[in-house]
Amino acid sequence: MITAFVNVHTDGRRIPETAQALADLDGVAEVYSVTGDADLVAVVRVREHDALADVIAGGISRVEGVTRTTTNIAFRAYSRHDLESAFDLGLD
Repeated sequence: MITAFVNVHTDGRRIPETAQALADLDGVAEVYSVTGDADLVAVVRVREHDALADVIAGGISRVEGVTRTTTNIAFRAYSRHDLESAFDLGLD
């Protein structure tokens, strides 16, 4: 699974509508409204690298209200939750 974090800059008057439209796209797992340089962060999860172009350039960038995007592709995930669940044997 390939994960990408897409920083989405929007028309500030359309943030909620834009966020919902992004969340409805295939390949977009989650959308967060955030503080900082971007207005939204979309978490994209796809099986193949080539599918990123379909979701980001073909989907996210074309949503009404999106003015600009920047993308970070994840190499490795580090999560306390994932590590703990991997070693959990289900015993109390």
